[in-house]
Amino acid sequence: MTKPLVAIRSVAKSFGEFQALKSVSLDVWPGEVMCLIGASGSGKTTLLRCINQLTAIDAGGIWLDGELLGVREQGGRLYRLSEREIGRQRLKTGMVFQRFNLFPHKTALENITEGPLQVQGRKADEVRTEALELLRRVGLVAKADSYPAQLSGGQQQRVAIARALAMKPMLMLFDEPTSALDPELVGEVLAVMKELAKSGMTMMVVTHELGFAREVADRVVYMDQGAIVEQGRASDVLGTPREERTRAFLSAVI
Repeated sequence: MTKPLVAIRSVAKSFGEFQALKSVSLDVWPGEVMCLIGASGSGKTTLLRCINQLTAIDAGGIWLDGELLGVREQGGRLYRLSEREIGRQRLKTGMVFQRFNLFPHKTALENITEGPLQVQGRKADEVRTEALELLRRVGLVAKADSYPAQLSGGQQQRVAIARALAMKPMLMLFDEPTSALDPELVGEVLAVMKELAKSGMTMMVVTHELGFAREVADRVVYMDQGAIVEQGRASDVLGTPREERTRAFLSAVI
């Protein structure tokens, strides 16, 4: 494919006086695994939320699969899309958050089938079969009838990944998916993400797990104060960074 799956151009976002994103431009290619690293408050999560349209941008544009997100151009002016149209665009992305956000009153299987049934209106038998396959894929088919309170944090996050995949997204966004987990549970979630990367899924991952980034990422992007400071192959950015700010960050976290 000669075009990026995600094209981000001069995107800016402020919250009051705080400028979270400063003219960010970035391409994400089909099948690429991109890890975003940087200190808290550097703009990584805001960038993901802008792609998923949970946060509206102030300037610039984001294209997903060639389609401009959130707005349409008409007569030389931009008009914000309706919530229904934004919802349609959002179906192209799956997002996994720090907190698992599972429905507490629904089983693992029901959490996964909810979106395809209610949002996509698909057939129940087909959705259930696919959901069970997703649970098998994340190693939790035996927990299909368990409720979130009966699952460990790592298991809940793996269900959350399966739930996102059930919508058949073309892009998966991960916002520090292991940061709320006890250390001994981190590995099981990262293992699922590694398998997902091997399958060819396009992924943008905000993470502090530099070992994961070194092993899995095709590209690492270091952000600081709302801007992209450095990007490149994981071995280059994490091993021999060019920028002093990148070196200072890495020396503080390794």
